[in-house]
Parts: sequence; structure tokens; C-alpha cells
Amino acid sequence: MINRRNRMRVIGVTLLAGAFAAAGCLLPVEEDPYPATAAGAEAFVSDVNSDLLDQAIALARAQWVQATYITEDTEALAAEAYDDFLGQAMEYARGTTRFDGLELPESVERQLSILKTGMALPAPSDSEERSELTQIASSMEATYGKGKYCPENGECQTLGELSKTMASSRDPDELLEAWTGWRTISPPIRDSYRRFAELGNKGARELGFDDLGALWRSNYDMPPDEFRSELDRLWDQVRPLYEPLHCLVRSKLNETYGDAVAPASGPIPAHLLGNMWAQTWANIYPLVAPENADPGFDVTELLEKKGVDELEMVRYGERFFTSLGFDPLPDTFWERSQFTKPADREVVCHASAWDIDQEDDVRIKMCIERTAEDFSTIHHELGHNFYQRAYNKQPFLFRESANDGFHEGVGDTIALSVTPDYLVKVGLLDQAPDASADLGVLLRMALDKVAFLPFGLLVDQWRWGVFNGDIAEDEYNAAWWRLREKYQGVAAPVERSEADFDPGAKYHVPANTPYTRYFLAHILQFQFHRSLCEVAGVEGPLHRCSIYDNQEAGERLIKMLEMGASKPWPDALEAVTGQREMDATAIVDYFAPLQAWLEEQTEGLSCGW
Repeated sequence: MINRRNRMRVIGVTLLAGAFAAAGCLLPVEEDPYPATAAGAEAFVSDVNSDLLDQAIALARAQWVQATYITEDTEALAAEAYDDFLGQAMEYARGTTRFDGLELPESVERQLSILKTGMALPAPSDSEERSELTQIASSMEATYGKGKYCPENGECQTLGELSKTMASSRDPDELLEAWTGWRTISPPIRDSYRRFAELGNKGARELGFDDLGALWRSNYDMPPDEFRSELDRLWDQVRPLYEPLHCLVRSKLNETYGDAVAPASGPIPAHLLGNMWAQTWANIYPLVAPENADPGFDVTELLEKKGVDELEMVRYGERFFTSLGFDPLPDTFWERSQFTKPADREVVCHASAWDIDQEDDVRIKMCIERTAEDFSTIHHELGHNFYQRAYNKQPFLFRESANDGFHEGVGDTIALSVTPDYLVKVGLLDQAPDASADLGVLLRMALDKVAFLPFGLLVDQWRWGVFNGDIAEDEYNAAWWRLREKYQGVAAPVERSEADFDPGAKYHVPANTPYTRYFLAHILQFQFHRSLCEVAGVEGPLHRCSIYDNQEAGERLIKMLEMGASKPWPDALEAVTGQREMDATAIVDYFAPLQAWLEEQTEGLSCGW
């Protein structure tokens, strides 16, 4: 009897034997355990699920160690594990083609499709090229993780330290130094990224896709071109909300800094928006806040006042989910997660959620700061963990969200319920403030959620252009800033050239994490929130609704999460919302009072860029 792993290798042996036979050569052929029949496809999928589960666990352990103990050795071990996993997954993905055209059970056909389209990084079949690709991928992420700005006269600064400057400083020179300083870490990634794109495209073409971007867009239960049109439709729904927000912010920055630093027309200089990538603008809220719009509390101050440490912040997040009917996190979560930045080693601080054994060994990796932002981020990351546990009874290939925007959106849906009423219920706030100050709360949130939308859209627009050749190597940086201006109305504060590689200064580019998921998540979270608030029977403005401690809303949410990727995403969306189409009107509904105010405030101004 052939063991499972050897049976999978038979696919390659059988195909090779056919080639030799056509050439008039004889080669012994083992009996094919996966004939091109429905039964063969079911057997193939069953064995792939079992084998890739084993390999995914080994890979997750190696990558966890690399991310939490950055050394040359852990980088090499992670690259080797990644190489093994990608090589096996690509072999199986290529093996799916033997079942093309067959009438198959829906579940089997869906798993074959996921196997082909579900990898963000398909490796070429050539073992040397595959090894090169995985080494490049691991090296780029490590370069980013170890990145520091080291001025000639002064101590080196980490991204976390530079980000604090971006968030709090109002000195334009200091902001510019932090902005340009961080971007000194990315030029060494540029050549690696060119080769990375070349090898990734080769792997995608071996699976029948035009390029790596087309493969990514094929993972949304619709043709790639149709998906691009869907993104355009959603952006058109929310752009009328973004444009007056941009106009107000530009006007207020001009009042603060003057024409020489912050022009009253055109795109906004990227270093003035309070975030290293100008992807969210909430840190400049004090510069744009309406009069008499003090919400009456600050979550960062509340955490400090109540003596809530980093671990207890995570406990608050867990209790939110258990109030909805989810099981508590396992003891291993508390034993094995990275909650704070170790003092004795290099780590990747970028917040992420991990599912090590695809069953119950879930973890988060963060360098938690006692801030309102990290309090929200914890709820987001735990959303991943509770999603992972909800679908852990599915076959391995279905242990994923309905689409990747769902995974990102679930935690943010919970974060939308971190309202004043919620803070009162959990004892962080004594009394909810009057709703008369909600305009300021909505503006602060819009500077986070609405301001992010065009950035969430453009990162992959850039990558897709690189992958399909529309963006040539000699215009990587210029194309990046064209997209930043087109979608965001944001410009580089100083002249940039092709010696720079500003896309590489954003973690998700060197880490090869598709980014459209975050745009979709920002749409879906408000659609989920609106529907769950209706289920919970919460009355009043949408921005005041919290589903905390509501079992009916929890049941609706759990039903969707347990589906994993076993059904097309419209089925999962319908399970929560009753709708089968993503709908950005929910975000417009949420911010309706703010939009009316923004249009009043910007009347008479020259908006647009």
C-alpha cells in the first residue's frame, strides 16, 4: 500500500511516464491512485487536505519563530519551511488540472479551485527558482522587520519610535525627517522585489493565470476583470464621503502650517497626516476637530486611569467575544502569544493573528502600547483568532474566511461596538457622554476608517500593475506616487526618484500580503455592523450601537464564521446580512451626520486635487 505522501508524488511520476512513452521509451508506472474521475478527485482532495495540514503546521511554527526571534538562522529555517510548503502546494495545484471539465460534487470542485487560487505566492516548478523565491520572500520581510533609521548624528530609531513622532509632532521639519528616515530602509528591497515579481508571475502562469495579480483577483468567486469592476463600484459609493473629508483636512492643515508647508490646493503632503504612510489620519484630529466636540473621554487616559496593563487589554477583547457566545481562548493562547516587545531580541512588531496548529493553538503577535489605537487593534486581531477557531472543523482547504476581506472585517466589526455604552458596561467609563458631542467622535473615526479607503485600494493597484507589466521597473516609485495622488490626493513631501522604493516601506509589500482585503474589510465591517445591530434590536444612531453581550447577534455571527470558505462569499454574507452583494451604503449611513456637516464646512472651498 502506498502511503499518503508517496501517493501524491505519483501524479508527477504518472505525467512523466506519459512523456517518456510518447518518446518511445519505457518507464515503470505505478497504479494511478487519482484517476480523472469524480472518485479520483475526491480521493485527491482528501489526501491534499491531510498532507497540507501537516505542512502548514510546520511552516507556521518556523515562521512564528522567525517573527519573534529574528536571526539569520531563524530566517533560513523559515525560508526552508516555506520552500517545502510552497513546493508541495504547487505540485498539488498543478495536479488539479487533471480533473478539469469533470462533473464533480460542489464541495470537491470548490476545494480544487481554492487549491489553485488560494496561494498568495505560487512558486515555479523548478526547484532552484522555488528556493530562490522563498529566500527572497523571507529576506524582504526580515529586512523590513530589522529596519531602523540611523541619522549621522543621533541614535538609530525603530519604526515604532518614528511612528510616535509622526503621530504627535507638529514640527514639519521633524515630521519630514521621520518620514524620509523610515524610507531609507526600503531601497535595498527594490532589486529583490523585481526578481520576486518575476518568479511569482512564473508560478502563476504555470497554474494557467496571466500573472500573479490575475491569480489574486481570481480568489473572489468571480472572474478577475469582474472583481476589478466590483472594486470600482464600491469606491464610487464611498468617494463622495471621502472628498469633503479630504477638503476639510487640507484646509485645516493650511491654517496650521501655511502655504509653504501645506498648500491650500492640490494633494496633501504625506508627512503631515499623522501616520507613516498617510493611510489613516486620526492622529491629527486635534488640528481639525469641530468646536465643542470633546467626546468627554479618551480611551488611552481611561486605560491608564484604571491601571489596565497590556495583558488586561487583551482580556477585555476576549470578554467581548465570550459575551456573544464564543468559547474562551485556550490557556496556550496566554502562554505562547507575544504581547509586548521583548528587550533582548529583534522581533516583527506588526500586529498579526496566528493559527499554529489549525485547531486550537491560536496566538497574537503584537508589541502592545497602552493606547486607544492598540485597544481597538486587539479586538481586530482577536477577531481573526475567533474566526480561526470557529471554522476549525472544516477540511483544511476550507479553514479560511469566505474571502480575505471577511477575515479582516470581523474583528473591525467588533471594534465598531467599542462605543461609550460599551465602555460603561465594562467599567472603563463611569457615564456615557451626551450624544451632542458625537460629531467629533464621528470625525475622528472618519479620519481612521474613511481616510483609509483609497489607500486600501491603491496598494494592490500598484502591485497588479507591476505583475502584469503595466508598471515597468524604471517607474516603480513614480507609479506609486501617481496612484497615491489619483486615489488619495496625497503627494510626497520631497522629490522622490527611482533610487527610492517607497512601496517597500509598507510592510505588506515586502511581506507579500495582498492588501485589497483591507479595503473590502472596511466596507464589510459596516455592512456587518448595520445588520447585526438590526438583529440585536438596538435602537438609535448606527454609530452608537454596540452588540456587546447580545446572544442573537452572536449566533448570527458564529453561523457565518463556522462556514469558513466552504461556500462562496455571497452565501456567507447572506448568513449575516441577508444580502448577497457587498454594499458600501452602510458606511455612508454610519457617517451620514458627519457627511452633512462636512459639506457645510467645505462650502465655498476649492475642493478636489
